[in-house]
Amino acid sequence: MHLTHLSLVDFRSYPSLELTLGPGVVTFVGSNGQGKTNLLEAIGYVATLASHRVSADAALVRDGASRAVVRARIVRGDRAALVELEIVPGRANRARLNRAPVSRARDVLGLLCTVLFAPEDLALVKGDPAGRRQFLDELLVARTPRLAAVLADYDRVVRQRSTLLRTAGAARRSGGRGDLRTLDVWDGYLATHGAEVLAARLALVEALRPAVATAYRSVAGAEVPIALEYTSSIDYRAALSPGDDASTVGSAGGDRARLAQAIHEALGAARSREIERGMTLVGPHRDDLALSINDRPARGYASHGESWSLALALRLASFELLRADDREPVLLLDDVFAELDARRRARLAELVAPAEQVLVTAAVAEDVPVELAGTRYTVLDAQVRHAG
Repeated sequence: MHLTHLSLVDFRSYPSLELTLGPGVVTFVGSNGQGKTNLLEAIGYVATLASHRVSADAALVRDGASRAVVRARIVRGDRAALVELEIVPGRANRARLNRAPVSRARDVLGLLCTVLFAPEDLALVKGDPAGRRQFLDELLVARTPRLAAVLADYDRVVRQRSTLLRTAGAARRSGGRGDLRTLDVWDGYLATHGAEVLAARLALVEALRPAVATAYRSVAGAEVPIALEYTSSIDYRAALSPGDDASTVGSAGGDRARLAQAIHEALGAARSREIERGMTLVGPHRDDLALSINDRPARGYASHGESWSLALALRLASFELLRADDREPVLLLDDVFAELDARRRARLAELVAPAEQVLVTAAVAEDVPVELAGTRYTVLDAQVRHAG
């Protein structure tokens, strides 16, 4: 899989851009603020319908413009596809596939698969649980695009259920009773959708464990115990059937009904606290991926170098899982070499060089290891020129 063409209209700093790409390594070199990261952000948006830099799409539209358009031509084997996304702040995005409209933008998910390495990745180790949940969910969708609908349904249920709790809680604090007649219905929806999300995440973490350990050893050059543990707002282990583990519960034969029942029971136990706080306190949206190095929590104990090695290992493990699924991803390396010492630069370059397509940004050409020599462009004031 690789990109052959990227077209932008009013995306970030680009009034317009037509860029031809090919397989292998492509490097974009330019000072900060010239538009390098915007290129990788646009490509990542085609793959995930989300930005790795901002949560709201409005920031993606160039100042003064009413909309942005991103077009990407993707080749996989002997097949090609043209994906077009129209980003309109305050409205649902529109998508076209091979110039024909699709009913929902998420229908184009899965056509392009990317793995992004960026300075923000350090937050996977040192940051809040939300970033690690997003990491898991984006990888889930990259491996199984249909899960995008499951995650969207779950998020919708959490929002609507929390609105009901917040309204009822405010009414009770004002001396009323609060209307909770539909709460049992929402509990059922949340348990059903939440069980599917939880099962998928558990299976993914099981698959990631050996891949992350191997990748960490490759990046750090040392044999260090690495642990990944999914921590949940429910006791999911007690919900598994005898003989099951997290890897089997995520499969077709896994007992999702037990997980749904466990979520339902936990919701019942937390109901009074939820009404008081006006929010849903149980479910996958409250979970985390606990990371450990040498049997100590990485968050708070890992050194800067260890944290970077673990963050890179998570991305490299994602790359390997997608390749194992026969989904060769495009690798996006956004100014990541500037954050690494010489040893980690060389190891990362050696590990990613065999990928079908690697797109790299760097402020200084010398930051890019010689192992990633390839086509080079300069980026200046949102103008991209071949550097020869």
